[in-house]
Amino acid sequence: MKYSFTRRLAAELLGTAFLLMAVVGSGIMAEKLSGANVSLALLENTIATGAALIALILTFGPISGGHLNPAVTLADATQKGLPWREVPGYIAAQCTGAFLGVYAAHIMFGQRVLQVSEHARNGLPQLFSEFIASFGLLAVIWGCSRAQKSAVPFAVGAYITAAYWFTASTSFANPAVTIARSFTNTFAGIRPADVPGFIAIQFVGALAATLLFKWLVPSLPEGTSRLLGTDADSESARGRKNLQSRLPSVHTSPRHTGLQRQLHLPIRQ
Repeated sequence: MKYSFTRRLAAELLGTAFLLMAVVGSGIMAEKLSGANVSLALLENTIATGAALIALILTFGPISGGHLNPAVTLADATQKGLPWREVPGYIAAQCTGAFLGVYAAHIMFGQRVLQVSEHARNGLPQLFSEFIASFGLLAVIWGCSRAQKSAVPFAVGAYITAAYWFTASTSFANPAVTIARSFTNTFAGIRPADVPGFIAIQFVGALAATLLFKWLVPSLPEGTSRLLGTDADSESARGRKNLQSRLPSVHTSPRHTGLQRQLHLPIRQ
């Protein structure tokens, strides 16, 4: 089913808002519960974020693709999965949702709504970490989509959970998330001065992974507009496959093409 542009923007806005509620809200809760134990707080923040990502991509993926990330949106557009005219709308919805999610988290935990982060995240190790985090995220998306689209939400959640711990930056890997987190002076924050470097290197990492997988696997999918969510037509596809298995085998010549189309069977090239 093809959803209207307005519905897809609403899905991106809501999905990104809930993602930031999970990131910032779990960070505030983690600090409260763990005391001065930073490693425990990070673990709690990590689990909540990874679990939320899986749930949100499964929820909004069938509607908008579940990008929730400008880097994913731009990567999708470069591979003709999303029309370029829709990219500004997607990014605006994601950024708006990210800010709303931060503000909602502040309200839930009795924090001042408007804040500016003082958490420094600068230097070459941090920037290189963001390159690796963003490269890996797009590699997971492009790689998994070739074999089994339905696994992508779980793979993305698992990757981000792991990347929280193996990158020095704790794997932002998302420009909208990065901007919004500069306006929370909590566990998940980042200084506004450090945001431009993070965003630039995130786009570089995402583009590098996209180009690599275009070379590794030249037969790209139709686009990531459905990559991050479950395939809405998976049940009908399985039904067609079962129907095909019951029919006598035929050679894939032009004279069989019409029959295959009438039966809605896949046409082998």
